[in-house]
Amino acid sequence: MSAYELAVLYHPDLEIDLEKATQKITKIITDNKGKVVGEDNWGKRKMAYKIKGHEYAVYVFYSLELPPQSVKKIESNLNITDEVIRFLITKPDLKAIAKAEAIKASKKARRGESKDTEAKQKDEKPAIKEKKVSANKEG
Repeated sequence: MSAYELAVLYHPDLEIDLEKATQKITKIITDNKGKVVGEDNWGKRKMAYKIKGHEYAVYVFYSLELPPQSVKKIESNLNITDEVIRFLITKPDLKAIAKAEAIKASKKARRGESKDTEAKQKDEKPAIKEKKVSANKEG
């Protein structure tokens, strides 16, 4: 089983009753020996250009685990599904994702360290510097 991502643009009128359309897509995936790992609903958004006469679509992203031979079958089923305006199946770049997460973790760790040092500095009393005033007596 390989990891895939599926982006689906649903018909904008389905925003209210998206559950049936989502179940239909999930059934297509499971019928083709796949498994839906995650689902991210972005809601109704304006598209960059009209597709099939629609300016808006409901964006839903799925994380999938599929055998590679099932991708073509799922694509052919999605092409004839009325609720779907447009879709895209991609294979995620796992190395790039891991790198991005590592960068995010290191930034978070640095922010945590800087907050700790700031807190320590606030707790410590500031050192008072005294100036020596020299008295020059000329005389």
